[in-house]
Amino acid sequence: MPFTQFTSLDFEQIKAQIKDFLRSNSNFSDFDFEGSNFSVLIDTLAYNTYINAFNANLVVNESFLDSATVRENVVSLARNIGYVPRSKTAATATIRLSDVNVGATNDSTTKFLKLSAGLVCVGNSENTTYRFSIPDVVTSTRVIDIGGTSFAQFDDPITVHEGTFLRRTYRVDTSAKQRYIIDSPNIDSSTLRVYVSGPADTGLGRNYRMIDNILNIDKNSEIFLAQEVQDEKYEILFGDGYFGRKLENNSIITATFIVTDGQTGNGASNFSFQGSFTKSDNTLFTPSDTINVTTIQNASNGSEVEDVSSIKYFAPRLYSAQYRAVTPRDYEAIIQNIFPRTESVAVIGGEELDPPQFGKVQISIKPKNGTFVSDFDKSQIKNKLKNYAIAGINSEIVDLKVLYVEINSNIYYNPSQFPSDITLRSRIISALNSYAGNVEINKFGGRFKYSKVGTLIDRVDNAITSNITKVIVRRDLKALLNQFAQYELCFGNQFNINAAGYNIKSTGFTIEGFTDTAYITDVPNKNISGDLDGSNMGTLSVVSKNNKNEQRVIVKDAGVVDYKKGEVILNTINITSTQRQNNIIEVQAFPESNDVVGLKDLYLNFNVSSSTINTVKDVIASGEDVSGVVFTRDYYTSSYSNGDLERK
Repeated sequence: MPFTQFTSLDFEQIKAQIKDFLRSNSNFSDFDFEGSNFSVLIDTLAYNTYINAFNANLVVNESFLDSATVRENVVSLARNIGYVPRSKTAATATIRLSDVNVGATNDSTTKFLKLSAGLVCVGNSENTTYRFSIPDVVTSTRVIDIGGTSFAQFDDPITVHEGTFLRRTYRVDTSAKQRYIIDSPNIDSSTLRVYVSGPADTGLGRNYRMIDNILNIDKNSEIFLAQEVQDEKYEILFGDGYFGRKLENNSIITATFIVTDGQTGNGASNFSFQGSFTKSDNTLFTPSDTINVTTIQNASNGSEVEDVSSIKYFAPRLYSAQYRAVTPRDYEAIIQNIFPRTESVAVIGGEELDPPQFGKVQISIKPKNGTFVSDFDKSQIKNKLKNYAIAGINSEIVDLKVLYVEINSNIYYNPSQFPSDITLRSRIISALNSYAGNVEINKFGGRFKYSKVGTLIDRVDNAITSNITKVIVRRDLKALLNQFAQYELCFGNQFNINAAGYNIKSTGFTIEGFTDTAYITDVPNKNISGDLDGSNMGTLSVVSKNNKNEQRVIVKDAGVVDYKKGEVILNTINITSTQRQNNIIEVQAFPESNDVVGLKDLYLNFNVSSSTINTVKDVIASGEDVSGVVFTRDYYTSSYSNGDLERK
């Protein structure tokens, strides 16, 4: 019998293998399978084998975390290594309540006022109204007397969560095998509160603490765990009397939580009060006056449930960290866990900094649906990291540094094949935007691949004959207006050096003592013969130009540029205004390599909207220029010229 490969899942190949097997028998060596009814039996056998092989292959794939595709299976496999996927995260806003009138001063029930857990206010975003709630009671900081009337003061800002506040109760029956599953999907697990009241207790009972590991837990610890089960619902787990307190029979479990719409609530503002109060004696109180709500921060940071690809990436990394932060990968996994709104994170040990800062860890975080992490969130992250970090290691969370990649592309096309240059340009931009959304680009350590972009442009339509594309890197300098300051911009990529200058460009700004719009430019270091001296260094200058395009040097030695390291250092200068909004000066350079990498703490972003996309008729391809005379003149551009002083 001939050797047969049993690895194929293709129906036709399985069918052929069955025939080969039968032909190995002398009774069927010359049998015409296709010309007999025997072919029906072979088809049936092949079909059955195909189905079984497919199911077997599926089962095997779903048994391993890296190959599983069904969410419930991925969640189950991640659960085996102690990883709980992130739930939906409610958009949060910060508000303040002003002077709540609680009645006469001599009322003994007005010692303080409590804002009840649940609905607090409604906000609007894009003509849609959203409910905002709080998971815990908020108590007034003080009550003041004004003319015989008491006013409750909520001095501290209140964080409200987009969504509906719900409550579920369960009775413990130790004689049965019980599961406490929250039947509402789309909960924000960070708002989950669990209370347990014993048979003799009154009220909600004791507040149990949610944990993600069993470190420092004993038999009396009042704790619970929450894990995702089927249909993105959550199950509550309690202690067994060894790790965590065991529940008593007939105890009442009360779970409160907020069900949210996730990221759709981002941007909500213009809040109006809809909540309820209780007085010191726990009686309901309805204010007679309108409650003023001041918006401190619009709703943001809402996100969807963690997807399968994220679970598969972070689950093994959090497991390898073992709830301690030692290596950069440990920090990356732990920060994703304690700050779910993280899109990408970069961690640099102090020994890698220039100059080295031993005993320090520098962390840069790109949040979802935002650019910067708030000071409050920074403080929360640092406090939570103390539970994982090694003693003596100081963590510092720095603001995001974005390295923008832009292109300046002249795209040549045959007008006889695609007459509308506007439509063609729109299609090219759409294709570039799709590539810009690629996960390999927009992240710390992301990489812009020049060859892929060039190929992508050429493949948009057969009418495109070629493209000449120039790569530009950009950093945004945040100017401190009307004060002397130094500035340093690190691009993390070597700059190309053109001896003629204009390697460094900027948008316009003004400085103290001058009214003309100024720009940053560079002069590469040269030897006595006028050639580059090989130092890979240059001098920055601040230059202005008048309406006749005549340039004037305002500050000759304004700083230095290190072309090899990709660093721009601007000496002490007093900037008084900027052309761009938000006090931004855009500073660009031309990279030595057309492949750009976001090194260390630089978040790479392919910025298509700031790129220049030109469609140019290819007169040779169209037959307008048979001799090719025009080719040598104006229609084709150089990819090496640095152009003029100003960044457009």
